[in-house]
Amino acid sequence: MSRIRGAFAAVLLSPDAVIGFRDPDGIRPLVLGDLDGYPVLASETPALDIIGAKVVRELEPGELVICDANGVHIEQAVEPRRGGEALCVFEHIYFARPDARMSGESLHAARERMGERLAIEAPVDADVVIPVPDSGTPAAIGYARAAGLPFGDGLIKNRYVGRTFIQPNQELREVGLRLKFNPLPHVLDGKRVIVVDDSIVRGTTTRKIVSLLREAGAREVHLRVSSPPIISPCFYGVDMAAPEELIAAGRDIDEVCALIGADSLAYLSLEGLQLAIERPAAGFCRACLTGDYPVAPESAAADKGRFEVSGVR
Repeated sequence: MSRIRGAFAAVLLSPDAVIGFRDPDGIRPLVLGDLDGYPVLASETPALDIIGAKVVRELEPGELVICDANGVHIEQAVEPRRGGEALCVFEHIYFARPDARMSGESLHAARERMGERLAIEAPVDADVVIPVPDSGTPAAIGYARAAGLPFGDGLIKNRYVGRTFIQPNQELREVGLRLKFNPLPHVLDGKRVIVVDDSIVRGTTTRKIVSLLREAGAREVHLRVSSPPIISPCFYGVDMAAPEELIAAGRDIDEVCALIGADSLAYLSLEGLQLAIERPAAGFCRACLTGDYPVAPESAAADKGRFEVSGVR
């Protein structure tokens, strides 16, 4: 645990014990549960809910838990490097399931508050608020409520298509997008539409969505994003993008808006994000939003491409 640099949460099984541990920076979550007297370990609370287990507590950065015939023993195996937690803020924005709870807080409720803050920071005259399903739904609910506008389903998501932003090449991302969303013209035709998404990475999905909404008859398309712009890559196990692929890196909001073809674009501010999460910024890794990494990357070339064979699909 002290020798590995980066983000990790691990569960190991031996013949007589289950062992779990969390990285000393606390970038990735790990939670301990109890199922009728038996310990359970998982990355987030919905895994416990599904099997009927109760949450005991989240492991702290650098903690180790050993579950064996002698019971459950927790120790501080490695001291936190930063003196506290640096939880990936994208767990709150996107990665964790909306029905997860972190520090006792519902992520669905936090994401609704992100939408509410976004409506306060970036209002616009419109007829309907729709989400980019499913990850944009809680924020869209919050935005519509705060703005006093109707909430509608303008896009239907194909449940059998995965996350397109982590596909290894642009061709596969484009194929996934063609299969992923289908608009509902009766919700959109002639309407000024606010479409709420959780984030924009490369902009591939967003550009296609704006085009789909216009083809379905939307008179105006106003994009609202419930996170700040992603300006730096993630080096902690997330296949996000190289710096040159991030649409917001080196561009202002007007330039990004022109590229995706929306009538207007606004992001939630960093301050608004932390107000919605209701926890101080010091407890989070926000490197993709700020460029400030809690654990420095080994080199500027430390991107996911070095682990992939060129040309293999």
